[in-house]
Amino acid sequence: MATDVKQAAGQGSPELSTEDKVVASARQFWSKNSKYVLYAIVAIILLVGGTYVYNSYFREPKEQQAAEAIWKAENYYNQDSLKLALNGDGVNMGFLKVIDKFSGTNSGNLAKFYAGSCYLQLGDYSNAVKYLEGFSTDQKEAKLRATGLLGDAYAELGKKKEAVDAYTKAGTLFEDDDVNSPEYLFRAALLNQELGKDKEAIELLKSIKDKYPSTQRAFEADKYLAKMGDTK
Repeated sequence: MATDVKQAAGQGSPELSTEDKVVASARQFWSKNSKYVLYAIVAIILLVGGTYVYNSYFREPKEQQAAEAIWKAENYYNQDSLKLALNGDGVNMGFLKVIDKFSGTNSGNLAKFYAGSCYLQLGDYSNAVKYLEGFSTDQKEAKLRATGLLGDAYAELGKKKEAVDAYTKAGTLFEDDDVNSPEYLFRAALLNQELGKDKEAIELLKSIKDKYPSTQRAFEADKYLAKMGDTK
């Protein structure tokens, strides 16, 4: 009797196939969440469209304007007219104005490197640190140079530990550069020696000899190692 009842119940409510269950579940989800799904789709469309509009009508023209604005300052920099490079000539912008007006552009970022370099050469080491720290790049050569200049600025300010860190970082950023890399490692070694960190100094001098054996700094490293009693 119980079996008959179960069979009868089964005949009244046929079991749904897996495919039908999926369809029914999807319909149920859409019924409950269609409004939110549509909102999400519209948001994505607006985001993509907004990004396109921003890049096409704002970012790219601003990049072009920044590139045009910085060239005269670069020209003054190359002529060692550092104050004109920084502040402009009354007609053309200097690096400081480019940084202010074209923040977020490639040229605005590059202007920070130039400004830091100018201030370093003018003896304003605090501003040199400020602008060099604000500069960012993925190019190893440029990062090496900026970090090395930052080390110079710290050294001039008497911040020897910070200078050592910057010099060491600069010397290991782009090892294929056999001019700047051994130079900055050498400066880091000398400062470490001044700080009483002979072990660290010896390690840096040895790394110069190992990686850049034919350079002038490698030759000088031998002399300093001998003075510190390391003749291995």
